[in-house]
Amino acid sequence: MTRIKLLLNMLAVFVVCLACGSMAQAQATRTWASGVGDDVNPCSRTAPCKTFGGTISKTAAGGEIDALDPAGYGAVTITKSLTIDGGTGSGWASILASLTNGIIINAGANDVVILRHLSINGVNKTNGPGLSGIRFLAGQALHVESSQIFGFNNFGIEVNKTAAADVRVIDTTISEIRGGAPSGGPAGIFLKTTVGNISASLTNVQITRCITGIEVQNNAIASVTMSGLTNNTTGLNLLTGGAGLANVDRTLISSNQTGINVGTGTNARISDNTIVQNSTGVNNGGTTTTTQDNKFIGNTNDSLGNALAGILKK
Repeated sequence: MTRIKLLLNMLAVFVVCLACGSMAQAQATRTWASGVGDDVNPCSRTAPCKTFGGTISKTAAGGEIDALDPAGYGAVTITKSLTIDGGTGSGWASILASLTNGIIINAGANDVVILRHLSINGVNKTNGPGLSGIRFLAGQALHVESSQIFGFNNFGIEVNKTAAADVRVIDTTISEIRGGAPSGGPAGIFLKTTVGNISASLTNVQITRCITGIEVQNNAIASVTMSGLTNNTTGLNLLTGGAGLANVDRTLISSNQTGINVGTGTNARISDNTIVQNSTGVNNGGTTTTTQDNKFIGNTNDSLGNALAGILKK
């Protein structure tokens, strides 16, 4: 009897130790990263991890990673609902991505990823450039807020999916995307899906010095508001045959070779924009409707191709 009792006590101790070990490994809803942290830490406020990759494994689905200080936190792949907040002000937390992608999102069908206050640096097109700043391959929604993305070879934000998705980009600057993307680029923002629709809301997004500012391909809808497309080869490109749609409102489209290119079989609705000093303001191979006061100033050609429908003012 004594022996059985001893065995039962030992079993109880083992179960308690196992439970404690499991609790120690439990994922937290909020974790922390620091340039002076260590990925062996629990990623707590007082014992932060060092990289986003090290922190994500200790963060629960739907949780948040917060950066404590300015540092480089490394490229990361996200496979679940998650928020990454780089701190107060764009560029507080940095990702350097030479010859790779900055952030890959390959999450579940209902997952939402929020990226905020990040500087994602492709290292420059002449010095081992990164591929894409953000690649959104799977997930329900992507929100990018108050960030900077620059110096990549393929795309700043690449939305390339096989399902519908919601995309929101706000208060973000994308620049110097000028390499040799494998297809449809390079572009500051690239939108494409083979199933369903991509609905992209772009507000106060400044895209400059790219081959293409925004490229809209298969089944994508881009709504661009209070933004700037400047000094690109093409500011906005609706790809021929892509069945894309763009709504552009209160946006500066300036100093591009082509401000807006509307391909055959695509539609653009433009209202209250300033389209100034482009070689061609609108190259209209599809259908472009001007719904309010667009200002065409100093373009070599205000429009080419099909006539614009609606009100055209100078």
